Amino acid sequence: MHLEKQFDVKTARADVAAVLAEDSTLVDLFPEQETQIVARKGNRRTTRTRYRALGREGTATFHFDAEGDGSVRFEKVCDGRVWRELTGSVTLEARAQGTRVKIEMEGRTKMLVPEFAVRGEMQEQIEQMAKALRRKLTAVAKAVKGGAAPGPAA
Repeated sequence: MHLEKQFDVKTARADVAAVLAEDSTLVDLFPEQETQIVARKGNRRTTRTRYRALGREGTATFHFDAEGDGSVRFEKVCDGRVWRELTGSVTLEARAQGTRVKIEMEGRTKMLVPEFAVRGEMQEQIEQMAKALRRKLTAVAKAVKGGAAPGPAA
């Protein structure tokens, strides 16, 4: 199953990359859920999120790897009953008036879990991630326009 969401922001690519590199941005990708950074090693940050999906509560662990170009690749630790594999990325493309942000997820469910059973929840998740990231980047664009530097203080 492949899901994708993209949007444009009126923020320079370098500023978007700086925001994407912040720990708080990764935590904010999972709104309305308790998420925390639990490990850091080199370019990798690991998050743990408590969630409720498909009528069950659980904990999801994700590894986020910062790429040299400012993009981020991520993968879920698939230790539960649903996913055999779940990976994704947040990539950035410079545009004339700002940056195109693309969030992609690719997943394969375990044998007895039909993809259609989780597609709706995953689509909702990618929409929430895009909304949270767009909100943060819009705030940064306003701050930069007002003369503030992007990053943790923005």
